[in-house]
Amino acid sequence: MSSYGAESDHPHGSYSVVESFPDAYDYGPGEEEGALGSIGSESKPRIVLMGLRRSGKSSISKVVFHKLSPNETLFLESTSKVVKDDISNSSFVQFQIWDFPGQIDFFDPAFDSDHIFGGCGALIFVIDAQDDYRDALVRLHQTVTRAYQVNQSIKFEVFIHKVDGLTDDRKIEAQRDIHQHATEDLSDAGLEGIHLSFYLTSIYDHSIFEAFSRVVQKLIPQLPTLENLLNILISNSGIEKAFLFDVVSKIYIATDSSPVDMQSYELCCDMIDVVIDVSCIYGLRDDVDGTAYDQHSLSIIRLNNGTILYLREVNRFLALVCLLREDVFERQGLIEYNFHCFREAIQEVFDIRRKAMMATPSSASARDSP
Repeated sequence: MSSYGAESDHPHGSYSVVESFPDAYDYGPGEEEGALGSIGSESKPRIVLMGLRRSGKSSISKVVFHKLSPNETLFLESTSKVVKDDISNSSFVQFQIWDFPGQIDFFDPAFDSDHIFGGCGALIFVIDAQDDYRDALVRLHQTVTRAYQVNQSIKFEVFIHKVDGLTDDRKIEAQRDIHQHATEDLSDAGLEGIHLSFYLTSIYDHSIFEAFSRVVQKLIPQLPTLENLLNILISNSGIEKAFLFDVVSKIYIATDSSPVDMQSYELCCDMIDVVIDVSCIYGLRDDVDGTAYDQHSLSIIRLNNGTILYLREVNRFLALVCLLREDVFERQGLIEYNFHCFREAIQEVFDIRRKAMMATPSSASARDSP
């Protein structure tokens, strides 16, 4: 990296840092989009985390959504009850995460399948790839079968987790073996219509963020619109790759139609960390309230290979991060103009979504409650 620039010319107030984020970077209703923050939890999509004990479910949730260091997850206690987490950043990333203990018994009368799976948008089953996963495959089949009986629209996602300790050949072998056994079990049960998606994940690299991005995107009805807007932006600006990031979790909620290169995604994630860290140190003042990341946030990082990383604030919790060539960036004025058009289009999508959600009965009752 040869140089970078992180612009934050406007004064800001005091802050408190937890990992690399100030307190304002917890999930909660935004100022300009506060109407979305009042939406009842029951109206939000639900992501259910399941798997055997010590498979890494709680660690995933803590690392992705609570900025816990991967090394600190070693001290997490095993989950003994259902943990509900409300993820709401007043944009498209609004859902609940229910983390279930590994010893859950589907045949227990206290287990209410209709309530748990009825409002479920996605079910993530976590398998420890470093352990003997035969028991996990049995539990996966039981879980998917029970959930599908209740709700056939659930997206079933399988995280083949803790692959950081495996060789590349062993990763491929484990994924092929798990995929084959899981699909055969469903086929033998006459459930060929169930589609399982498989991901190799680890909390020690960006694979868990990339996998969660894919899951969350399936719960965003506006995804085709967002992808189309990004395609229009890059085609008219000469941009090679563009991501629309949730700044808090580093989940990308949309990208253009070109394939995602893992190295490019990691660069963009690292850029967000750099911008937040530098802004927290140098972009804040004690005399005025504010946050390190706001509507004036802009960063340009020039790499030694002639690539430019370009970050612009879209709203309080969303950022556009692009990769482009240095010669293309000579037309910075055109890129700036196209970005402003893109941000206005995103805001229109927000407005339509807000009006639609406020029109639902659950939203109305939530707004009327004291």
